[in-house]
Amino acid sequence: MAKKPTKEQMLEFYRQMVLIREFETVCDDLYSQKRITGVYMHLYSGHEASGVGALGAIEPSDHVMTAYRDHGIALARDIDANLLMAEMMGRVDGVGGGKGGSMHLASIDHNFWGGYAIVGGHLPLSAGIAFAQQYNETGAVTLSFIGDGATNNGYFHESLNMSAVWKLPIVWIIENNFVGMGTRIEDSSGQPELHKRAIAYGMKDGGRVDGQNVVEVYQSVKSAVDYAREGNGPVLIEVLTYRYKGHGVSDRSYDQRFADELKEYQENRDPITLARRYITENYKNVESQLDTFDEEAQKTVAEAVEFAENSPEPGYDELIRNVYVE
Repeated sequence: MAKKPTKEQMLEFYRQMVLIREFETVCDDLYSQKRITGVYMHLYSGHEASGVGALGAIEPSDHVMTAYRDHGIALARDIDANLLMAEMMGRVDGVGGGKGGSMHLASIDHNFWGGYAIVGGHLPLSAGIAFAQQYNETGAVTLSFIGDGATNNGYFHESLNMSAVWKLPIVWIIENNFVGMGTRIEDSSGQPELHKRAIAYGMKDGGRVDGQNVVEVYQSVKSAVDYAREGNGPVLIEVLTYRYKGHGVSDRSYDQRFADELKEYQENRDPITLARRYITENYKNVESQLDTFDEEAQKTVAEAVEFAENSPEPGYDELIRNVYVE
């Protein structure tokens, strides 16, 4: 198992986690006000330790891909909140010029390739990115996040199988929040312990990890990344986490359907609360710094909303740009 994160890393993890929570809370409000529009929006609230801990274990030269619950991963990859909010609000200064929106966040500069809306559709692309790193001998590892609901998809089988056959430098992370859309994992999977699928593909089983504990996520993913980087092939990790909102913003009955379980996680298993407790128990005189991070998160997101609203909407030229050869 990798070493525990340092004090500096833990403070940075906390800063990122409170920024993600604030960003998602404000996005939820903006969608209700129709200031963010689009068919759907999927929030990362409750998942913060999963994304932050995992991305804290890789290097800037490594590659990251995820599905449509991508805002938190993008922020953890240190993409500017202003550019992300502009994309959320469909403005030209967004990371995708306002044409991608919530489910298609990406940044070439950060080796962050999405944000991908088709369930499981990003998994073959993740394998392809890892193959490119292996072929070109860059030494880079690819991190690919998978929702538990996507693990019964054919893309999952094909991608993990090929990654094992070719011993690709990739770490597959299943974020298991127990509910795929509205269906419990035990009702949709014959093997609900999803990490055990590694055995079928002949790859390293990274086990189950407490996804509410950023320290455990970091250590597990760091060990897996080191293993893959050394040329040993892929690793499959199952991170147990919990989402605080429905599958998407239109799922307004989630709070009622899982009220008791949701209350338990929010009151006793909240990833931000657990991270703050760990920091204050292990380091002295840090409370004021943590409070400052809380305040800065609110300011950063408020400024991001202002930036986005001052950015123009795409015009016709932007609509057809990158569609036809000039």
